[in-house]
Amino acid sequence: MQNKKNMLSAIKWIIEVSNRFAHIDRAGRSAITTILATLGISFGVMTLITVLSVMNGFQQTSVKPIMEISSYHLRATDVPDELFIDFLEFCDENKKIASALPFYESQSLMVGKKGNQASSIIRGVSKDIMARDNGFKQEVSVVHGKFDLNEDDSIVLGSTIAKALSVHVGDYVNLLALSGGKDVALISQNRKFKVTGIFSSTFYDINAGYAFINIEAAEKNFGSDAVKIYGIKLTDYDDDIIVMGQMKNQFLEINVLSWREYNRSFFGTLRVEKNILMLLVCIIFVVVGINIYNGMRRLVFERSQDISILSALGGTRSEIRLIFIMRGFTSGFAGAFSGALAGILISVNIKSIFIFFADLMFYVQYFFLMLFFPYKANYISQNMIYELYAEIPAQIVLKEVLMIVLFGIIAPLVASWRASDNVLKMSVAEVLHDE
Repeated sequence: MQNKKNMLSAIKWIIEVSNRFAHIDRAGRSAITTILATLGISFGVMTLITVLSVMNGFQQTSVKPIMEISSYHLRATDVPDELFIDFLEFCDENKKIASALPFYESQSLMVGKKGNQASSIIRGVSKDIMARDNGFKQEVSVVHGKFDLNEDDSIVLGSTIAKALSVHVGDYVNLLALSGGKDVALISQNRKFKVTGIFSSTFYDINAGYAFINIEAAEKNFGSDAVKIYGIKLTDYDDDIIVMGQMKNQFLEINVLSWREYNRSFFGTLRVEKNILMLLVCIIFVVVGINIYNGMRRLVFERSQDISILSALGGTRSEIRLIFIMRGFTSGFAGAFSGALAGILISVNIKSIFIFFADLMFYVQYFFLMLFFPYKANYISQNMIYELYAEIPAQIVLKEVLMIVLFGIIAPLVASWRASDNVLKMSVAEVLHDE
């Protein structure tokens, strides 16, 4: 009990002395160093949270639709008939697998009622895919009609394809050219499908490249050489390597590919961009940490007399070091907390901010054109790239925010700890004698 009281008294003493030093330093030469260090941490945390939130939002609007609609999390092919039931049972029993649905795929050149043409990937899927694949349902937004594949001649088109073909719900399209086996006619005027729905996703290439029919119609039109593929969705797509290993160990004949194999260059580019942005912004913390280290070393030297007096009054070396470490912690916490708050506010209102800058840039350009070249003012228009950026939803990930805040606190804390090594390097008698 006595030890606990002594510990609490020591902590209280350390905090009081640290606050006293901070109060004095705010009016001294060290004030600007402390303020700049805190602002550096704040701006670093704010920038990193904002950048990562926008990058996460961009990935959500591009990577997720690709995985949920196009590539799936895993693709399994070459499933032998004798292993078909065992394979489905494995998928049903595996807790990491959310769904496993078969589909066929073929390339086609479609023709609309006015003769307009558009190339597309025709995918034959289960009629009840919207009920059985929750990820697919979330990413496919039906803008006209219904996602209805109950009839053999029904088709659901991407919005860009429908626009290119000039067709609406109820119109017919013909799969004029269709890739397939030897028993499939390359060119035919008889593959007519009725448009029952038009969908849209947040990824343009899917809207411009995909159309869906039911799996029975695909088996009929794609020919006997069509490859049946099982699209597998996982509860967590990062578990793809684990599930692939389990599947290959149990079914040697089955070929399994991960979502990482599809659009590898695109996914890799996004990952590299995100890592480089994180690296560049993290340099801010390194620079701030160095500034805190140098400032704290100077502060320790300037406080040598005070340190000696505290030591003479009974303060231990570790307790005196904690006084300066507390200073670093205070600066780091203040900067990290304010930066996190600002970063979250910016991320939440990122659309309004982009629109504001679009208007600001427009009016600034308009002002100078009216001032120097008024005859060109009618030709100025808003930069559409800002509107494109405004449509990217920022996605704040709590784990990333906490990691950034923690790093913002640790950087000055480590710098203060290292700088306080010089505490009591000289004896008390030497310091007091010099004074």
